[in-house]
Amino acid sequence: TKQPTALLKGKQRLTFRTDSQLFKLDIVTMAGLRWIGALDMYRKVPVDLMEGTKRGSFLSLFAVFAMLILFLLETGEFFRQRLVTDLALDTSSEKRVRLNFNITMMDLKCEYTVLDVVSVLGTELNVSSNINKWHVDGAGVRQMYQGRNKEQHDIALHDKDVKESMDELLADGEEAVSLDEATFEFALKEQNFLFVDFYASWCSHCRELGPTWEVLAEVMTDVAESVVDDRDHDYSEDDYNEAVKVELPVMIAKVDCVIHKELCHKQMIQAYPTLRLFIDGERWRGGDYRGHRTVTEMAHWLTSIEEVYKKEVDDPTTKFHIVHEAALERMGKGEESDEEHEWAEKIKNRRAAHVASHEWVEKDHPGCQVSGHLMLDRVPGNFHIQARSPHHDMNPHMANLSHEIHELYIGEPVGKRFIDNSKIQAPAAVKKKMTPMNGNVYITLNLHEAYHHYLKVVTTNLEGLKMGAKRIKSYQIIQSSQLSFYRNDLVPEAKFIIDLSPISVSYRTTSRHWYDYLTSLMAIVGGTFTLVGMMESGIHAAVASRKKSRY
Repeated sequence: TKQPTALLKGKQRLTFRTDSQLFKLDIVTMAGLRWIGALDMYRKVPVDLMEGTKRGSFLSLFAVFAMLILFLLETGEFFRQRLVTDLALDTSSEKRVRLNFNITMMDLKCEYTVLDVVSVLGTELNVSSNINKWHVDGAGVRQMYQGRNKEQHDIALHDKDVKESMDELLADGEEAVSLDEATFEFALKEQNFLFVDFYASWCSHCRELGPTWEVLAEVMTDVAESVVDDRDHDYSEDDYNEAVKVELPVMIAKVDCVIHKELCHKQMIQAYPTLRLFIDGERWRGGDYRGHRTVTEMAHWLTSIEEVYKKEVDDPTTKFHIVHEAALERMGKGEESDEEHEWAEKIKNRRAAHVASHEWVEKDHPGCQVSGHLMLDRVPGNFHIQARSPHHDMNPHMANLSHEIHELYIGEPVGKRFIDNSKIQAPAAVKKKMTPMNGNVYITLNLHEAYHHYLKVVTTNLEGLKMGAKRIKSYQIIQSSQLSFYRNDLVPEAKFIIDLSPISVSYRTTSRHWYDYLTSLMAIVGGTFTLVGMMESGIHAAVASRKKSRY
């Protein structure tokens, strides 16, 4: 018979099992204990069985030293931040990018310096917004502030009141004297005032000005004749003509630059027509004539210059006021009203003040520094700097587009300041690519050539670069420049071709997680212990084998 057996387990709970059940339980318990004992990964060797050696001590010290070095390196790596680069399609919603520039045109006057923007979305000629100009002298030193780039306002290209054609005006002889190299030098020595029209026969503006210029010469001759006729004289025809020449207030002359290229080259004629005044053999320091090309306006300009000249040479005599009156009479305008006279006086005073305040030799100021910024569409396009004027035809072989790039970058200036001041972490290579053209000089040594610059622009996102809640983008530039050649009849231009990459680059900082750090520490300890143990076992086996071979 089976007798129940009471077992005490847990909280004094009684369980009754038969003898056969108790036997099975004992077998299972013993098997489980044997498996747990076999699972022990940290078995201990009795101390009596362990033997210490000098070799083991040395390897232990080596292991501790190696683990310490690896621990320090791993800890330093844990606290160090790394820069990670990510590439992705540029999904910017901005429609335009800002291009900032500061460029000096070494041999191009501010008067002719024009900046155009061209893209697949359209063309903007003579951009005037946010652009400033400074005159630069021959030594490259910035001089006068030209002011903001303005629209090139229209001027009268010829006098519409001159109704006669050129053939009709020349029927009784040519009053505007044609000069060559020899006669030009002679006229400079003999004439106190020499007003020269440097023109080209193919220039449309020059052909339109021809009759007006001839009428201006006739006015000067009429003035001289009136002065001679007022005298009580008995001149022969030849003597009369000589007396008229002596009394000419201003000698009106012209030079055909197509025929006399060398003379115009010496005079640095860059555009046609160029109306230049010479006083006592020297160029007038106030610069070339840029006003309305009418007889009365040019006569008025000469009168204002005479006022300044009289004060300098202390000569009270005057002729130019007669010229102005003769010009009014010749053009059929008669006497001025009081309002017209008051207006003319104001204009004369303003011009005289302007002339006196611009006492600088224009030939010593051939350059122009252009700076500012452009808002460009995010599409392929270009901007270029060219010599152009709506009132002149440019001389292609005198257009020198040599330039120096002081600064050129794309993006907001505040973002660049953050990067320059190291407030935002950016790799040194990235900083350099943001302004790769700064300080570069591009010189053209031959005629009919200019540099073209190809700019590949890559949108760059830097972690932490933002103003308030707005993220600020920066741009890297990969540039390539090469010399381009032009036909003889085309005016060269310094061109900057811009192409935005569809790929954007993002830079962010990252550091290791704490669990990576702990895993590495355990790997250092275990790996070092195992490796050194393998070394010790190998050395021990080799030594034992050697001892065994001896016996």
